[in-house]
Parts: sequence; C-alpha cells; structure tokens
Amino acid sequence: MSTKERTLSRDVVVTQIPSGDKHTLFAEAKVFIHQVLGGTYTVQGDSGLYRIDGKDGDAIGEQIMDNSVSAATLADGAPDPEAVWDQLKKVYDPEIPVNIVDLGLVYSMDIEPQPAPSPDDAPAYKVAVAMTLTAPGCGMGPAIAEDAKTKILLVPGVSAADVRITWEPAWNQSMISEEGKMKLGLI
Repeated sequence: MSTKERTLSRDVVVTQIPSGDKHTLFAEAKVFIHQVLGGTYTVQGDSGLYRIDGKDGDAIGEQIMDNSVSAATLADGAPDPEAVWDQLKKVYDPEIPVNIVDLGLVYSMDIEPQPAPSPDDAPAYKVAVAMTLTAPGCGMGPAIAEDAKTKILLVPGVSAADVRITWEPAWNQSMISEEGKMKLGLI
C-alpha cells in the first residue's frame, strides 16, 4: 500500500507505537496511512506512529471495518478452534507486516470449559493463549495482547479469553512460518 495523506474528520483515540500508550488525535490533524492489516490502521502523525482501530476508519476517510466472525460452534457449544486461530491471524504488531501466528509469537491456544452461571445457561468456554513478543522491551505487548483477546471474544461460543505474555522460550526468527518468512523477504 502506498502512503496516503489524510485529515482526521473527528477526534480519535489511538495507540502510540511502540509505547502502547493511548492518546487522542484531534480533528483536522494530518496523518499518513502506512499500513492496513488485521482490521487496524498504522498511521504517522506529527508526533509519531499510531494505531487506529478499524471501528474508527471513518475518521481517516476509510470504511469502518466489520470484525464480526461467522463461524459455527461445535456440537457441544464449544468454539471452533479453527475460528480462534483465524482470529489470531488477524492480530499484527503494527511495525511488522506479518500476523502473530505466522511470526511464531503464539505458543499455545487452549479451549477450556467453564462452569455455566446457571443450569439453564449455554455452556461457557474460555480461550487461553500464551504468546511472546519479538523483543522483551516492546511497549506494544499489552496492546497486542488486548487486540488478540478482543478478536478471540468475537468467536461464537467464547465466553472469556485470557492472553498471557511469556518470555520462555525466547522468540527467535526460526519460529517464523514459511509464509511469514516469504512476506518478510527472508527466503
């Protein structure tokens, strides 16, 4: 995608890259769109790089992104594991054009039954994800984990999600999938 200059039509809450801090960019501010991946926009403003959620695409003259998931639950009401993995593949580090699954950042994904609040309620399922980051000092870690959690919670049958960042084992480039390596020009 080529860089596009845009003027914000309204105030928008953004996530600063790489700190992960929340800020507000105000209406009439000029930004340049650098990347559109996983339902978010990476933009450059006067004071740095930011991530804008897809739900705020209208603020930069883009369509609001529909992030709904059209997957069926399994026969017992559990979420479809493939749908959860598909959602994780929509999560990106805003500085790297490869999703967290293909980067090798997701170490595990487990679907755990939870007690139903009452006997009349549908079965409840929690998705637990263990992931890492490319570097321990990455300030975007909490924002990336929250993005993963938000996307997982959209999967039918998921009642709770826990995304935990771990540093063991340490991430290295050999963990990147073949597809990820091709996107990064490593093969």
